[in-house]
Amino acid sequence: MTAPRPADPPSEDLSRLAVLHGVATSYSPSPDRSVAASATAVTLTLAALGVDASTPGAVRAALAAREGELAERLLPPTVVGWGGSPPAALAALPEGTRLRIDTEQGESRTAADGLPPGVHRLTATTPDGRTATAHLIVAPPRLPAPPGRSYGLLVQLYSLLSGRSWGMGDLGDLAELAGWAGRSLGAGFIQVNPLHAAVPGAPTDPSPYRPSSRRFPDPVHLRVEDVPEAAYVRDPERLRALLERSGRLREAVLQHGALIDRDAVWELKREALELLGEVPLGPGRRAAYCDFLAGQGQALEDHATWCALAEVHGSDWHRWPTGLRDPRSAETVRARNGLMDRVDFWSRLAWLTDTQLTAAQRAGREAGMPVGIVHDLAVGVHPGGADAWAQQEYFAAGMSVGAPPDAFNARGQDWGLPPWRPDRLAASGYAPFRELLRALFRYAGALRIDHVMGLFRLWWVPQGHPPTEGTYVRYDAEAMLAVLVLEASRAGALVIGEDLGTVEPGVREALRERGVLGTSVLWFERDWEGDGHPLPPESWRADCLATATTHDLPSTAARLTGEHVELRDSLGLLTRPLEEERAEAAADAGEWLSLLSRLGLLRGTGGGSDTSSEEAQIQAVHRFLLRTPARMVGVWLPDGVGDRRPQNLPGTWDQYPNWRLPIADAQGRPVTLEDLAASPRLHALMEVLRDGGR
Repeated sequence: MTAPRPADPPSEDLSRLAVLHGVATSYSPSPDRSVAASATAVTLTLAALGVDASTPGAVRAALAAREGELAERLLPPTVVGWGGSPPAALAALPEGTRLRIDTEQGESRTAADGLPPGVHRLTATTPDGRTATAHLIVAPPRLPAPPGRSYGLLVQLYSLLSGRSWGMGDLGDLAELAGWAGRSLGAGFIQVNPLHAAVPGAPTDPSPYRPSSRRFPDPVHLRVEDVPEAAYVRDPERLRALLERSGRLREAVLQHGALIDRDAVWELKREALELLGEVPLGPGRRAAYCDFLAGQGQALEDHATWCALAEVHGSDWHRWPTGLRDPRSAETVRARNGLMDRVDFWSRLAWLTDTQLTAAQRAGREAGMPVGIVHDLAVGVHPGGADAWAQQEYFAAGMSVGAPPDAFNARGQDWGLPPWRPDRLAASGYAPFRELLRALFRYAGALRIDHVMGLFRLWWVPQGHPPTEGTYVRYDAEAMLAVLVLEASRAGALVIGEDLGTVEPGVREALRERGVLGTSVLWFERDWEGDGHPLPPESWRADCLATATTHDLPSTAARLTGEHVELRDSLGLLTRPLEEERAEAAADAGEWLSLLSRLGLLRGTGGGSDTSSEEAQIQAVHRFLLRTPARMVGVWLPDGVGDRRPQNLPGTWDQYPNWRLPIADAQGRPVTLEDLAASPRLHALMEVLRDGGR
């Protein structure tokens, strides 16, 4: 089943206007098919960009205005120069145009070549006296390749409980995992889920991919006992009581089959952190905190103010008193002044979380990891959260990010995330994106960008309309990539793009040109342009992170046994008869196992001859990944102990406990960090990688 073609395609004038503003008038759900966007979708999308296209007369006026603006414009708002090459935009300037460049470093130049990396200010003056200014982003031509091949672990941090966790995995656990995996397993990296700040208020959306803020981390991940002020609380008995209650939360998950309860964990941690907040900081700690406040500036003040206001007025700023909906209003300034203690509390939590994130990265590097922690950047933020409030001018009001209808989802998708306006980003020199990346690279050895195709275009869905009534909006991919390469190179970090699913032609090539790695998942790597058989290892791309599975897919054990089909059937998610799904899943797994056997990768475990065991097959899968030229090879940590359950099952909400499951063994028994460190099965799997797949 496919979505019907819209009945009201855009007129010729509306189509021309849309193209001039980067709004698509059609999309291709498959290479051989094009579907027109509806006039309604195009009109509403243009309105979100500040362009009135509500009537034919308005369209003609807007079209004339846009064409006139582009004809008169000397420079776009932001231009890009790669390495020592002058920006291409300068070639279109009239002969004899004088250039002045005020660099980020405080120098003044008269030529655009040989500039240092950074975001500079460019002024062009033509011989006839016209003047234009633009942001000039100068970035290295590409990111350096990873330092040799590395392998590492992929884990959802909340699922990784230790004997010291407060009911969910935390940054203390991450530091312990990094130190152990680096030293004992030879791992080069640990990749985690987004640790962005969640929208507060019970029940909290457990998904890490719909945060309140991507700019600041979530203090629920703090290890309370690792905060130095914990040793000096004025009421130690109260803190001990909270520790005992946290122990009961931990035991409920690990011993009694309870789900991870983020809200209950945060309730305890918040109370404990309030106690710690009463402890005065020592001179050195105070100086470090003040440095953090100064470095984060207005962004942190806005974030902490939103958190303080949310405590009083609720977590959706659209429902606040009118004056407080504007972060720069006099009412907001007065409210901030009246809540200064709470603003300071939330600012301090951001600092403490940043400190422990930095410590986790340091633990990995000190353990010999060439990369360390790979953090995850979500596609967007919650419309009612801190970032959407503080950066309103950069978000498209009344729009949501999603995906168009395709062969797998005829209704399309609406992710409920407001998109950035490309015009406002360009006018600011991409300041919000730069600040976001700079914040994350403070404690990341690498950054995974979810749905990296969003650097090029995003599917905008007008509020109140189905995803079928959306359209693509294009971003300046060259500028977005230049900012990404600039900030990653400054941090000495790698970038991994999640480029799974439908990818626009040319996107992977553009990413590869700039040194951004892709993501290759074993089960999807087939010769789709040929016979459809599994792609042999030598045909895989090198510039990627290769894995057997991800958090949104079945575990390798479930894939091999077909249990993922039974799970989806039990939840009523199958669109075809069960027997058809079973047969297709078995054929898929069988083809891969046959290839593994032909390549001599399928061997018995522990020196035995039984190659049919699930453990032997999982080891063979990872031997295969090592046969590919992939620069990074990731092991889904639950695969190391035979976990059957996916962490997230797309298409479900309350039918399945998404984002709330601890890592478990093949029988469904929760496995702690200490259990993992002692697991013969995990050690045997990691030994396969350590031996290079031999």
